[in-house]
Amino acid sequence: MDTGSDEPGEVATADDGAKGERALGSRAPEFIKARRALHLSWQVGVFIVGLAVVVAGVIMLPLPGPGWLVIFGGMAIWATEFVWAQLVLRWTKRKVTEATQRALDPKVRRRNIILTTVGLVIIAALVGVYVWKFGLEMPWNIKE
Repeated sequence: MDTGSDEPGEVATADDGAKGERALGSRAPEFIKARRALHLSWQVGVFIVGLAVVVAGVIMLPLPGPGWLVIFGGMAIWATEFVWAQLVLRWTKRKVTEATQRALDPKVRRRNIILTTVGLVIIAALVGVYVWKFGLEMPWNIKE
C-alpha cells in the first residue's frame, strides 16, 4: 500500500486546501496500532459505541432531545478511528461554516427578517379570524 512516504507507519493525508486540519487516519494509541488484533478489536469497539450514540440520536429526532447534536457526536466518535467519518465531518463543518457566512450576510438577514415578519402577520391574521368566528373554542369541539 502506498502511503505517499518512504517512512513506515506514516499516514497519508488528503490535502483539501484547509489549513490546520489533522491528518486522516486512526487516532488510537501507538501500542494499540502496533498489534493488528488489538487494533481491530479497538476499531470494532469504537464502531459499536459510535453506532449506539448515532442510534440514540436518531431515536431523539422525533422525541424530545438534541437528536442532531447526538448524531454528530456519534460521527465524531467514529471519526477518531475511520477516515470516511473524518471526511464526512470535514464536509459537514465546511457546509455549516458556509451556511453561517451566508446567514450573516446583511441582505440575507434582512430578507429572513422580512419573511419571518410576513409569516407571523399571516399567522396572527388567521388566528384572529378564527377567534372572531369561533371564539376560544377548540376546533374539535365546534359543532355547526
